[in-house]
Amino acid sequence: MTGVKHQKWWGWGVEGIAFTHDDKPKLAPFVMEKIGLDLNAPGTPPPAFDDLEVPASQLQDDLGTKLRDAVGEQYVDTDDLNRVVHTYGKGLVDLVRVRAGDLPRVPDAVVYPADEDQVRQVVDAVVAADGVVIPFGGGSNISGSLTPQAGEQRVVVSLDLGRLSRVLEVDEAAGLARIQAGALGPDLEDQLNARGWTMGHQPDSFKHSTLGGWIATRSSGMQSDKYGDIADITRGLRVVLPGKVIVLRPLPSTSSGPSVREMILGSEGRLGIITEAWVNVHRLPENREIIAYLFPTWAAGVAAMHEISESDASPTVTRVSDANETAFSLSMQKPSKGLAAKAGPILFNVLERRGWDLSAACLSYIGYEGAESHLKHEKAIVGKIVKKHGGIKLGKGPGSLYDQKKFDTPYIRDFLLDIGALGDVSETAAPWSKLMNLYANTIRAANEAYAELGVKGFAMCHLSHSYHSGACLYFTFAFPPSTDVAAEQIEQYWVVKKAIQQSFIDNEATISHHHGVGTDHAHWLEDDISPAGVDVMAGLLEAVDPGRNLNPGTLLPAHREW
Repeated sequence: MTGVKHQKWWGWGVEGIAFTHDDKPKLAPFVMEKIGLDLNAPGTPPPAFDDLEVPASQLQDDLGTKLRDAVGEQYVDTDDLNRVVHTYGKGLVDLVRVRAGDLPRVPDAVVYPADEDQVRQVVDAVVAADGVVIPFGGGSNISGSLTPQAGEQRVVVSLDLGRLSRVLEVDEAAGLARIQAGALGPDLEDQLNARGWTMGHQPDSFKHSTLGGWIATRSSGMQSDKYGDIADITRGLRVVLPGKVIVLRPLPSTSSGPSVREMILGSEGRLGIITEAWVNVHRLPENREIIAYLFPTWAAGVAAMHEISESDASPTVTRVSDANETAFSLSMQKPSKGLAAKAGPILFNVLERRGWDLSAACLSYIGYEGAESHLKHEKAIVGKIVKKHGGIKLGKGPGSLYDQKKFDTPYIRDFLLDIGALGDVSETAAPWSKLMNLYANTIRAANEAYAELGVKGFAMCHLSHSYHSGACLYFTFAFPPSTDVAAEQIEQYWVVKKAIQQSFIDNEATISHHHGVGTDHAHWLEDDISPAGVDVMAGLLEAVDPGRNLNPGTLLPAHREW
């Protein structure tokens, strides 16, 4: 036993935790109306693992001996279940394929180093054998960054960093912490909190993703408005390459040429194995509140977020959902009792009398941290802006409910797969001046894709992060495919996914705000950073890894691989 926590082989999270609609009476009618799917019909559970045909390990005896010498006998695993766990991430395509037993190439071994020296030994041994090393954190990636290439003939080793899970030190004067790359979100926060500190990074995958994974994909978190995304938080790095280690000190700023730190951020394992990082940390806030607001329209909500970004307020969270996502959120509510059960209808009656079209209303969550006086000041600024744009305050009750459930959303995708629907996300960022056209055209592109397929689909969106010049729009889409054949389902999925991603490019937005490139988004990379930009990236990767031993196949479009 390695002691490393892993997710289910067939879905998100851990065994025993799953989404259910039984306590959400409004959800089944909502889903029937929007995509024509009966949630109460018998579903199709995931297959039994024993029914899968798992390709045999191709680990050679001599390399196996070197790996065991490096990390210990029990930390080189060729068990079929563990190898399948390390074959895919948790993207929609990953889940459809693994449930269908589509396993063209599985890692030949999973290796668990205990420290950087063992990482170096493993990398050197695999590269000397002309094998492939794929770094693995929590396995939550949803852009195709973890899967070996189907035609890979060389030995493939999944390098699981789960044993590198400690906060090594805190520089209190500098507000920096040195943390091993395999630390999961809850584990590193527990260690920091015990010392009175927080990193403040909270992606949706927080419970099942690691510091190294965040850095390798340029992750953003729900509180990035205050704490910054991982590119802002990461200050120093140690990265293992064959025969050497990149060491970047945690400097507050530097002008020593092009930033190697920036090159490592988002490199998805192609520029080495991240073993530890120095990151910004902050004292635990005295108070923390999430307040819910309601806007009469999506345009009003987005305009308010824009004005808040220009104001003297600095919230931790600025989020607003469009009308579709708001309706979905309301359908997810459990039955209320007493005064709470009466409050909602009374409020909606009041708003209707004021002339609101409740079908267009948009829910917003804004977060605040700090001393009580600071929160009072910030909420006063935000309150005036919300009022100016026609919004109203709903209060801490709905806000706290969002805070409690914020990491549960990914479980819904497994539930949808069980009942015969495909659900996924695409996120992007664009200047404030482009957002409304980007939103309208992307929703239109998704609906046109559904029409092309002849299916009834649903698309919704929220603004998740605000910046000086623009914001992130996070789209979620779902539809029941017209087939139960996995390969055909994936083809239909790509009709919708490609329509959405192409809309990003056509509307001057990026192909990914925080989920990385992997294989899923690489097709649009030349459109995003220009062909000349891809020339620079390809040249960098080839210079660092001429033998394509470090997670080949990610980042670059297929036609740009060497």
